[in-house]
Amino acid sequence: MAHFGNYVGRFAPSPSGPLHAGSLVAALASYLDAKAHRGRWLVRIEDIDEARTVAGATQTILHALSVFGMQHDDAIIVQSERKAIYQAAFARLAGHTYACGCTRKEIVDSRVGIAADGAAIYPGTCRNGLAAGKTARALRLRVPDAGAPNETIAFTDRWLGSITQHLSSEVGDFVLKRADGYWAYQLAVVVDDAEQGVTHIVRGTDLLDSTGRQIYLQRLLGYPTPFYMHVPVVVNEAGEKLSKQTGAQALDLNDPLSELLRASRFLQLDVEAATLADFWPRATAAWAQRFGD
Repeated sequence: MAHFGNYVGRFAPSPSGPLHAGSLVAALASYLDAKAHRGRWLVRIEDIDEARTVAGATQTILHALSVFGMQHDDAIIVQSERKAIYQAAFARLAGHTYACGCTRKEIVDSRVGIAADGAAIYPGTCRNGLAAGKTARALRLRVPDAGAPNETIAFTDRWLGSITQHLSSEVGDFVLKRADGYWAYQLAVVVDDAEQGVTHIVRGTDLLDSTGRQIYLQRLLGYPTPFYMHVPVVVNEAGEKLSKQTGAQALDLNDPLSELLRASRFLQLDVEAATLADFWPRATAAWAQRFGD
């Protein structure tokens, strides 16, 4: 089993509902990777989009993790309590940001393409200043022009292999503060990972398209870039990512072992266990054999 004493991993759920099969896969992968490297595993509540927060969901999620036997190793931080920290990081990006007055419809109508995550690629309408009569709505980060340094982001994903993304043509200038006044996920997660000393990020492939943006932000802010692993996501019968929005059912906390065995099989681990006490060392050993580095 590999031993990296400075390994810090994390699981960062959004409190928009209880854990489901898809979020358990992400939690399990991140937890096993931390344990296989004898590292620390943190839990962070990503509620920066406060409009999606469901009352009581944080407590429900933390209770479920406890039932499954996943113990976090440090204080839990909550994004909605960290707005001043994101503001300070944004201030350090002066010269790379600008105000955008475009509505969502205007962006869709004038888009230059569709990003891998389905979002419209911003055409740079407000790059050189707001047009007459426009009012600032969002704050955007200017990405490098095609061919400029840092425009091509390349990294090795520990599950998927070599990944390359061209920020100019595949992403476009992206939002750091939304029109509704909330800080965007991209900025908050980069600041939090750096401040918590996260060295390894294990999460679902639904967030793969965000990684190039986050690495670019890390470089601008002088943060180290963690190692990334994007594991497969669970989908429903329609092929949609399983989520609260697509009707994902809450996990059965009365039978945590069965839920964990299903999640481990989805992650292509061959684990047999009759009890939770048996499951964890066997699952950790199986993960270490594949991803112990």
